[in-house]
Amino acid sequence: VQLQASGGGLVQAGGSLRLSCAASGVTFSKYQINWFRQAPGKEREFVASSSRQAASVKGRFTISRDNAENTVYLQMNSLKLEDTAVYYCAAALRTADSFVYYYRADIYDYWGQGTLVTVSS
Repeated sequence: VQLQASGGGLVQAGGSLRLSCAASGVTFSKYQINWFRQAPGKEREFVASSSRQAASVKGRFTISRDNAENTVYLQMNSLKLEDTAVYYCAAALRTADSFVYYYRADIYDYWGQGTLVTVSS
């Protein structure tokens, strides 16, 4: 199983980026694939799923999913300095627990390698 995250980079505050997470070796439809991030000196935190976003990104970040390409995207708009972090995609089997505890990093089975997003002023 492999999750390949890409699309990070340097962007000015107020700009946009789209991250991609390509999945292989899994039955894509059986997994929810969501996004987390980890800023320097901070714990990894939930960012977005297909139906929920962290309060800090609500209205700015959205997930979309291309089942034909086994890829999940994170569209990030109106980026702020505090969005600077390494962004990770993660996959968890679709179960009752993963539906409820989607925000917990420990319920995920697979992780991508992370892609760095740096927002500058």
